[in-house]
Amino acid sequence: MLNTATNSAAPLASAAPGYQLALQQLTDSALPTGAFAHSLGFETYIERGLVHDEGSFGVWLGAFISQQLTYSDGLAIRFLYEGVPVAELDSMLTAQLLPRQLREASIKMGTRLLEIGDEVFPSPELAAYRELVTAGRSAGHQPLAFAVVARSLGVPLPEALAAYLFAAVTSLTQNAVRAIPLGQNAGQRLLRKASDGVAAAVERVGHLTPDDFGAVSPGLEISQMRHERQRARMFMS
Repeated sequence: MLNTATNSAAPLASAAPGYQLALQQLTDSALPTGAFAHSLGFETYIERGLVHDEGSFGVWLGAFISQQLTYSDGLAIRFLYEGVPVAELDSMLTAQLLPRQLREASIKMGTRLLEIGDEVFPSPELAAYRELVTAGRSAGHQPLAFAVVARSLGVPLPEALAAYLFAAVTSLTQNAVRAIPLGQNAGQRLLRKASDGVAAAVERVGHLTPDDFGAVSPGLEISQMRHERQRARMFMS
């Protein structure tokens, strides 16, 4: 017979940090930020025939994790946690995101996250950032909106980085499943393999310096710039 003593659940109740469920909601693919509408450059590789199956997309995804997500988004999140003013980081991201579509994608998803966060995860820090955006003094970038919410929830930096990066990888993989197309099982295999890249990126972000910010390969940026002139497109970026 099962032991159903009332105190048996107490250790389970205290095991999960208080922010854990909120973090899962914040990074859930169902969160309506519009991520489903963006390829962040991989659609250009599909059009050129360079990404065409599970293996080739896995190569692209690994490069995106180790570059864009590490030296741009991830480093911006770390700097915000370390106390760099959000307005300063917002200006840096705006200047660093050279491809227009990528810059607009970051702002669109970030602005939407700020709106959702104001209703679901309100905090003085979030309100202050949103006020800067509303006043036109900041753009409202996605990684910064996420970092402001995560820090206000008490999420430790390593967990916040891992959650943000893996959420971005999940969104891109879901979009690749539709665009290439790939099977659902292939998408899950890709995510499992990408988890090692995410862990390595979190580790690398912790050792970077301000001089490393925005060190993304020109090839990736050029593909993102070419997307807006692509003949046929499924995604906004």
